[in-house]
Amino acid sequence: MLNARPIAAPDAGPGGTGGPVRGLPVPKLRARDTRATLARIWRYLRNQRAGLVGTLLFAVIGTGLGLLAPYLLGRAIDRFILEHDRSGLLHLCALLGAIYLGSGIASWLQAHLMAGVSQRTVRDMREDLFGHLQKLPIPFFDRTAKGDLMSRATNDIENVSTTLNQSLIQIVASAITLFGSLSLMFALNVWLTLVCIVTIPLVSWASKRIASRTKKHFSEQQASLGRLNGFIEETLSGQKVVKTLRREGKAIEQFSEMNDTLRTSAVKAQTLSGYIGPVMNLMGHMTFILIAAVGGWMAFEQWTSVGVIVSFLNYSKLFSAPINDLANQYNLIQAGIAGAERVFELMDAEIEYSESAPGKPVEQVSGAVVFDNVSFAYRSDKPVLREISFRAKPGDVIALVGPTGAGKTTVINLLTRFYDLEPGQGSIAIDGEDIRVLAKDSLRSRLGIVLQDAYTFSGTIRENIRYGRLDATDEEVAAAAKLANVHGFVRKLPQGYDTMLTADGANLSQGQRQLLTIARAILADPAILILDEATSSVDTRTEAHIQQAMETLMKGRTSFVIAHRLNTIRHADQILVIDGGRIVERGTHEELLAGHGFYERLYKTQFANEAI
Repeated sequence: MLNARPIAAPDAGPGGTGGPVRGLPVPKLRARDTRATLARIWRYLRNQRAGLVGTLLFAVIGTGLGLLAPYLLGRAIDRFILEHDRSGLLHLCALLGAIYLGSGIASWLQAHLMAGVSQRTVRDMREDLFGHLQKLPIPFFDRTAKGDLMSRATNDIENVSTTLNQSLIQIVASAITLFGSLSLMFALNVWLTLVCIVTIPLVSWASKRIASRTKKHFSEQQASLGRLNGFIEETLSGQKVVKTLRREGKAIEQFSEMNDTLRTSAVKAQTLSGYIGPVMNLMGHMTFILIAAVGGWMAFEQWTSVGVIVSFLNYSKLFSAPINDLANQYNLIQAGIAGAERVFELMDAEIEYSESAPGKPVEQVSGAVVFDNVSFAYRSDKPVLREISFRAKPGDVIALVGPTGAGKTTVINLLTRFYDLEPGQGSIAIDGEDIRVLAKDSLRSRLGIVLQDAYTFSGTIRENIRYGRLDATDEEVAAAAKLANVHGFVRKLPQGYDTMLTADGANLSQGQRQLLTIARAILADPAILILDEATSSVDTRTEAHIQQAMETLMKGRTSFVIAHRLNTIRHADQILVIDGGRIVERGTHEELLAGHGFYERLYKTQFANEAI
């Protein structure tokens, strides 16, 4: 597209009938359970096999060395301390030092590799998510808050990254520690091992009870965060309006309400998940006391040695530590799963370009456009267009006029296939071909749009003009700029075409930004041109410059012009007067004035107001 900003609020704002209404409920995407979410995350992790194998290898080495130490400690008590063997004790201490050093090095390498694995995984997720966003249709963005999309693309994916980097490595190490310590405990003393594991059913029951309640609150926390981010983004973007209408207090009040909602869900989630750690610690301490008591009694009866008891007590700590660690990280794991679910919900949204029905490519376009009995509604209870029919010959200038909410921009939305007609709603054809059988991307490559709200991207002026055709040379960019009356003010800038623009083009005037978008359209050289209120936000002198550039742009092209300023469409080949979704009048400027109808009243009212 020539101007990447979508037609987000056609004709009528919320409550009107001329366009999609923001704030309508978004169709609920497929709910995903934890198991399905983890399976999808694993599909991304599979691409990091080498890193995962290395992480697992060093986890085995580091954890294995850590498991060896308690056994050697017990041996030191039985063979060296009780036997007063100083030389053997020194050698064993040196060996323990080497073991702990090796375990530390292996743990560091494990963490280093896992950091790379997690970052590459979320990089792939971000790329897939951003690529999917580019394939979603305009209706999706019309009904979805930008702040929520940004929250999913940043906060939620960052939660996944943190979970992978911290929790996944913990799960691997904990599993090895759990099974390794249990095996060694059985090898040392079966009865003490049975005493140790008797508390496991109680631990599992307590964890399951807490987990069933926390997941719901973590999901609510992520959803509340998305809504809060959306409100912040909208408020900051519309800060001039907020201040002009003195709504700072109301904005603060709304923010406080949303912030309190987020706080409530976060407190519930964090508090409930916080119970797990203390409960696990209590179970661990009870197990330790039981082992000490039973082990001491067995030592008195000479059924085991003091060294075995010391080793066993250490292994019991190692056995309970993984459970405690996982419990303490439960909130992090739940936040990561909830974040991944929100990301995958977005990835499951239906894309605009169907691979099963790609559509017919558009080769050459002469510009003949036919609307045949077109009716359309964004919502079934509020029709926007009713039986619209007209023809545009190649090179014609078709002007659409009428009051706000009449349905003018909806005509453009349908022509560009931002929205599609359903069967029975009529048809739209270009050069005799129904546009529903044409590939959308191919169709739009033949269309050019210049919107009322001129959008610029972060980058140089040259890069912003070249957005119309990325393979254009510097000479072609300059030629388009001259035709659009851009060259004159650009050459006065210190860096000329290399002047950097902000994303909203704040360092240019509204008129200059509009001329840039016209230059962008000239460079793209579309067969069909759409001008949507392109001069409504500028002064009369700037309007003259833009009008001149628009006339250059429209030469030889079929053009559709939406205009409230009726003096800008005097020379249109056909003016369609739309009111209430119907074409109530059609003809040239002179014919419509002579008809003394709706158009004449609009024209006289406008010039009477301008005279005042």
